Amino acid sequence: MKTHDTHTISLLVANKPGVLVRVALVFARRGYNIDSLAVSAVHNPKFSRMTITAKGDPATLEQIIKQVKKLIDVIHASEHDPALAVDQEMSLLKVKPSSAANKAVIVKHARAAHAKLLDETDGVLIFAHAGTSPALDELEKVMNTYGLLEMARTGKLLMMKGKETT
Repeated sequence: MKTHDTHTISLLVANKPGVLVRVALVFARRGYNIDSLAVSAVHNPKFSRMTITAKGDPATLEQIIKQVKKLIDVIHASEHDPALAVDQEMSLLKVKPSSAANKAVIVKHARAAHAKLLDETDGVLIFAHAGTSPALDELEKVMNTYGLLEMARTGKLLMMKGKETT
């Protein structure tokens, strides 16, 4: 791995107040910025899955994972090899076409990216787009040229391929 590749870390934690803050503090103390964070309950509501992406030195990340594993409410923590996992992210994009012709081009680009038109109110379009982070980056870049007003992203979700547990 290169020195500042993007790392994806998955944690299984107790679904309790304060766990997120304690995990985030471990990253902050080491000077590691969290690029994205997705947290939700898993099939057992006593637990939550955290998927964290961050860029930085792999040696520092290894220390962060060791420290996170020591936290009382952390059941499991590991970095994942992207080749052994499936990941997805979702974004909502709000675009204001400048003309009818412009709208047609925007819709064409959205369809090509498999984005779904969710709303059209007051001449403003809202699309939902699910895919890999680079695919979302690309659609955002395209929509930026056509009047992107707002964008919100979920952060990466990840699951290990095959029988291996995430």
